[in-house]
Amino acid sequence: MRIIGGKFRGRRLAALGKGDAGAHLRPTSDRVRESLFNVLMNAHAGQVAGACVLDLFAGTGALGLEALSRGAAHATFVENGRRALTLLRENIGLCGVAERSTILARDARRLGPAPRPHDLVFLDPPYGKGLGERAMQAALAGGWLADSALVIWEEGARIIPPDGLTILDTLRYGDTTITFLTHAA
Repeated sequence: MRIIGGKFRGRRLAALGKGDAGAHLRPTSDRVRESLFNVLMNAHAGQVAGACVLDLFAGTGALGLEALSRGAAHATFVENGRRALTLLRENIGLCGVAERSTILARDARRLGPAPRPHDLVFLDPPYGKGLGERAMQAALAGGWLADSALVIWEEGARIIPPDGLTILDTLRYGDTTITFLTHAA
């Protein structure tokens, strides 16, 4: 696993090892992440530079770190898995972005009030469990999304977004569906 583009292009990230089968992580593949960021940079380039990013179900942090590599100002990573948090901290260190990163070790479905609204949101929950819907409801209720925030939701099938989110586009990569949405307050 590596950073695909931007300032940290080619930088290898820490990933699961042979003894990590119980960690239940499913990092976004380099190919899917590259395609996602190609669309993001071509169709929504203004959403990345200087953005305040929220990475829900962050796992290794690859999506938020990719955004930081491409000019985002700050990323908040929300993750509650013990092994994932270890990898996330290691990857933030490998990229040297600790001062531009915040880690919240909590359940993405129980966010509470936001310290600030975020412009760009990555949502990569475990597939098929309805966790993404509940996390987005918590994010909306807590004021985590700025007006016109762009949400990129990775799931195994089509999603039904909560009120306040409008689908812009949907892309399919094998068993992965990526939905681009916008927030209208």
